[in-house]
Amino acid sequence: MIVVTTEQIKDKRIIETLGLVRGSTIRARHVGRDIMAGLRNIVGGEVKDYTVMLAQAREEALQRMIEQAEKMGANAIVGTRFVTSMVMSGAAEMVAYGTAVKVE
Repeated sequence: MIVVTTEQIKDKRIIETLGLVRGSTIRARHVGRDIMAGLRNIVGGEVKDYTVMLAQAREEALQRMIEQAEKMGANAIVGTRFVTSMVMSGAAEMVAYGTAVKVE
């Protein structure tokens, strides 16, 4: 599966547009991580536990989007974007979305 953020794929021709695909996941914070994040906030620097958590959430949302596109018969996704939002105190949703297409 080819996944790009652009609307076209170099050296490929879109022969069919199948529609919107998306994948999402919701992740909650961890109390132990929050304590360490609070300490990191005081002294500054990267909060590595949250960096890892968000990277995992992006990968999971991306994989779910790809699975939906495969079910539609797509072999590529164009215009891929990621969005995150807080859905409740201590939990955030990560969404990946794009347009499923067939290319040759």
